[in-house]
Amino acid sequence: MTSTFFRRIFILLIITISFPVLNAQDYKYEIGGMAGGAFYMGDANKGVIMKGLNPSLGGVFRYNANFRWALKADLLWAKVSGNTKGLDNVFPFSEDLSFSQNLFELGGQAEFNFLPYSDKYAYMNTSRITPYLLAGLGFTVATGEDKTFAGINIPLGIGVKYKLKERINLGCEFSFRKLFGDGLEGNEKLKDPYNIKSSIWKNKDWYSCLLFFITWDFGPRSQPCNNANSISGY
Repeated sequence: MTSTFFRRIFILLIITISFPVLNAQDYKYEIGGMAGGAFYMGDANKGVIMKGLNPSLGGVFRYNANFRWALKADLLWAKVSGNTKGLDNVFPFSEDLSFSQNLFELGGQAEFNFLPYSDKYAYMNTSRITPYLLAGLGFTVATGEDKTFAGINIPLGIGVKYKLKERINLGCEFSFRKLFGDGLEGNEKLKDPYNIKSSIWKNKDWYSCLLFFITWDFGPRSQPCNNANSISGY
């Protein structure tokens, strides 16, 4: 019985000593890059997913509030294009039209992890892989051969992230960007071809992104100092 008692005390001491070290390995921030593809949905593409997929690149910064919630900022470039040739709907103009635009986005999103995300703290049932939801607000500028478009977007999407090793994260996400304006194409004939009065959902353009990312953790969480000097006020 005595040996069992001392063994439990020893294990408790090891856990107590190790906990600050483990906690110091938990990081608040991530920074990294992302790459993938983007496509447009609007008058020249009513609902075909991945049609006219073009490249997309960007940078990402994430603040991990806890295991479940994160706040993310992104700076994104993407190319979108479209063509009216072969579409079933009939346009008032007779010729086929095409466009190609460069998008620049600055945005922020909140992310909710379905599982508590970490490669440590197994006693808290954490997981090094988790799916997540994202939603937020952004600002988009699109430039091309014709007119420049600028407007607010609302991103909504899903993703999955994986802790490859300490401080390195891999992930993939798919999101829709809802624009509050029609004219992403940069072409006046495609801006409102049917002269339909716009509403919050009707006659507005969208673009979507499929992105893969890699990020690096930094910024260890600060720990209260238990040093005797700090307690005594020195």
